[in-house]
Amino acid sequence: MHLTKSMQDFILHWGDMGTKWGVNRSVAQIHALLHIAPEPMTAEDICAALDLARSNVSTGLKELQGWKLVKTSRQLGDRRDHFTSVRDMFDLVTVVIEGRRAREFAPTLAALNQVEKEAALDGTPTNVRKRINETLVTMQMFDDWYLDVSRLPRAVQLAVVKLGGRVARLLPKSKMPDE
Repeated sequence: MHLTKSMQDFILHWGDMGTKWGVNRSVAQIHALLHIAPEPMTAEDICAALDLARSNVSTGLKELQGWKLVKTSRQLGDRRDHFTSVRDMFDLVTVVIEGRRAREFAPTLAALNQVEKEAALDGTPTNVRKRINETLVTMQMFDDWYLDVSRLPRAVQLAVVKLGGRVARLLPKSKMPDE
């Protein structure tokens, strides 16, 4: 696969962003390549396109499959696996958000619940317990909101996203922070 300058820039930037998201650069680059590739690619194709070692690509593909960001397919007459990124952008964003929620947000909520219970029994000062509770309640509110929105049909979710801040027009009048 020939990579144009803009394709290379996309892959390099995705790799840079991956490191900021806590993902290995080469794993993020593999994902970027598969995301823009018009056809599924074999591990060998990926190695050649990104000039990465086969072991690095294999490890990266396993990681991406574990996150459900990459799917495997087969082609008649070819014993090799062919890989592709989740093609639908809405599905891709949903997979990323769900994965991060499961790996990061949900465990934090569970830990905060446990800490709040312990703080009630171990002599933690009231003002500290209040701060812990405020943190938990706020994070739980956002998680509940996300779960409610995630259950809506896609068309409704898209309408809400497109509506954005204009949703305030539908709510009772209140003073906006910048007014």
